[in-house]
Amino acid sequence: MKTAKVSGFVALFMLLTIITQIGGLVLLVTMPLFRYVTPRLKKKNRLINGLIKSSLFLLLYLASTFIVVPIIAKPLGRIPLPIFSNNSVKPLNIMTCILNRHYVTPDLYRSLEQISIGFNSKYSESTIAYLDANFPFINNYPLLPHLSHNDGKKLDIALFYYEKETKIALNKAAPSPIGYGVYEMPKMGEINQPFECEKQGYWQYSILQNFVPQNNNENFVFDKERTAYLMSLIIKEANIQKIFIEPHLKQRMNIDNDKVRFHGCQAVRHDDHIHIQLN
Repeated sequence: MKTAKVSGFVALFMLLTIITQIGGLVLLVTMPLFRYVTPRLKKKNRLINGLIKSSLFLLLYLASTFIVVPIIAKPLGRIPLPIFSNNSVKPLNIMTCILNRHYVTPDLYRSLEQISIGFNSKYSESTIAYLDANFPFINNYPLLPHLSHNDGKKLDIALFYYEKETKIALNKAAPSPIGYGVYEMPKMGEINQPFECEKQGYWQYSILQNFVPQNNNENFVFDKERTAYLMSLIIKEANIQKIFIEPHLKQRMNIDNDKVRFHGCQAVRHDDHIHIQLN
């Protein structure tokens, strides 16, 4: 029984560390609190005991995430993207921030800020919604399932859409709740890179659509105008050196710039987001 508990703790520690970077450490810090609280709980009610312990961990984790981590990360070279303070830039899903996946270098932060100012001057009612960026600490620490979000210099941004029936421009909204996995498919006559990659045996290229609900797809229409304007501002930003988007969207938006590249079949599809990076 003791071995099972230790194995379970190790597995939980590893899971929290993988998905949040700091969760495993917070769990270790919380253990003394558990030992203090356990004798004072009614041992017969395991459900309540578990809820109290889970609440202690959650409170300490959230305090660490939103208060402690930003303070420590800043002198180490990474800062969190805006959550509520900037109406022009916000996370598509707050879970991105709760999981500490919204950290970038100051240079990338400033570049996004300049892009948002230009975008807001034309589309004042629209918000640039970001997806995954990087963890707050340690270069080369993997941000799964991404291949390269490990140095503070990468950021994914959601595409823009409008509502199919009303034609109303949607703000901080995407057909996927996480921003990934619901694709803007190639049209007739456009480059079909997903087909080519899968034909070459890259089975993972479109894998996210197998896990992300697709039922919202019919209600969302890709907003070519706003997305193309956003792309033009990203391209003009001097610090941004690489931009990844699916070739058929590059073709559809009539983009001809060396910064905008194909990311390779070894990655996953980029017709659900825009990837930008400093170098």
